[in-house]
Amino acid sequence: MQWWSAENVVAVGTAVLGVVASGVMVWYERRVPRRKRIGYRVQMDNPIGDDLRRGRANVRLGLFDEAPDMSDATLVLLRIENDGSQGIDRDDYTGPERHGLTAVFSDRTVRGVSVTQPIDTDHLMDHFTPERGFGYEDNRLRIPRVPLNRGEHYKLLVLLSGGDVGRPIRMIGGIREGEVHPNRSATPDEIPPVLSPAARIFTGLLTLSVLVLATIVVARDDTPPPLGCATGSLTVTGSTAFAPVIETLAEEYEKDCEGADITVEARGSEAGVAGLGATGARSANQARSVIAFSDGPMGDRLGLHGEKIALSVFTLVVNDGIDLGTRGLTRAEVGRLYRGEVGRWSDLNASRPAGLPRLPDLPVVLVSRDAYSGTRQIFQERVLAGAWEMTPTTSLDCDPLKDKAVAAAARPAVTRCELASTEDVLDKVAAQPGALGYSELTLATGHRGVRRVPLDGAAASADHLGRYPYRGVEYAYTYRSPAPGSLAAGFLAYLDEGTSQDVIREQGHLPCLRAAALCD
Repeated sequence: MQWWSAENVVAVGTAVLGVVASGVMVWYERRVPRRKRIGYRVQMDNPIGDDLRRGRANVRLGLFDEAPDMSDATLVLLRIENDGSQGIDRDDYTGPERHGLTAVFSDRTVRGVSVTQPIDTDHLMDHFTPERGFGYEDNRLRIPRVPLNRGEHYKLLVLLSGGDVGRPIRMIGGIREGEVHPNRSATPDEIPPVLSPAARIFTGLLTLSVLVLATIVVARDDTPPPLGCATGSLTVTGSTAFAPVIETLAEEYEKDCEGADITVEARGSEAGVAGLGATGARSANQARSVIAFSDGPMGDRLGLHGEKIALSVFTLVVNDGIDLGTRGLTRAEVGRLYRGEVGRWSDLNASRPAGLPRLPDLPVVLVSRDAYSGTRQIFQERVLAGAWEMTPTTSLDCDPLKDKAVAAAARPAVTRCELASTEDVLDKVAAQPGALGYSELTLATGHRGVRRVPLDGAAASADHLGRYPYRGVEYAYTYRSPAPGSLAAGFLAYLDEGTSQDVIREQGHLPCLRAAALCD
């Protein structure tokens, strides 16, 4: 079963979307409508006089006989709170009067009021003064413009007469970019619910439904294979620089297409292409199950069928004991090095501009790929520009110290060696002081012990190829045009799919489908 099929991704994405939507609903209901909000609650509305109303006996008990007009007295406890997501300043109250809010008690008369505040909000009490509008008249209680930080509150204990408990209590006033609203909570310290009951039910059902959907789709194992799937055996050979891409895509193809067996044998571009040509000469049927990747158009001369796959970027690499700075080397300096005109790195100091790092007095060691390497041929064409790297190897282990055993007359000016793979070159450059070599960019990136070398001040990058010269087209060669339905045809078609193009791009190459002009 392919877990990351398109259907499963959609299902899991739907589940995630549902959970996120639920969270957004919580946030929206909790925050967005309450940008600036003042809520008020009636936490207590109790009778304290001894008058009987509505035929209810033993409802009131009070000691106000000495004041007959208080025989029907009531006490109301109002909680005023900032339950929004922003603080409220004095200027946020929109009324034209000095005070900010007005509490209106229907059918009752205000006789007195007491203000209480939490212990940690002593500053609130300073605003409850007559100068700031605090007072009452008839059935109205004037509340000052009290600034409230998010979550702060104060309480008003109001003594009333002339009416029964439970009569409507309204709050008049407004907040700029906000609202004043009643809270439904009636108990003294109850926290308002995060969601309304309907919203809670909807959120729960939505989350449950999408999770069930995702479980059903992911658990179902009826995903058809991708288009172009083929069975059989295929050998992919050639370029060591492009091998990491091919190994990744071959593994993914085998996962997607049951019955496909792809073997990757990275032997170098020239060896892979030549091997494919030789196999075709012996057996055309056998050659049809081989694809050879090449750094550059090596198979054209053999009459092989080639397709442009990607643009690969290469880079010179130097042992990390050599600091060439952001300028790196000029192509003229590279030519001098590979022609053997520079025996020690310090010999370049005289021709380098002032301000660049001084190069150490170390012998130059040139670590190259063998003659079958496409990386080497692109280096010779694009960087050396025809000054072919034809000087023979002078060392098997790239160690100039061992060359001292050779007689001085026979000792070469520059130590040169050739290795079979890009990884071998990188390892040798990292281990040998003064070593210089070349590599595919992605393999060199992050390799310990080496530095990438800019050319003419341009750093190696797939994103900036305007000035950078060391690049080449990666070709896929087959003996003839692959037969429809064959594994070779299926795998080459797979390289053009979107996910495969992403893999090619992630590993530092530019797919030719996306960079046709550069691949021409």
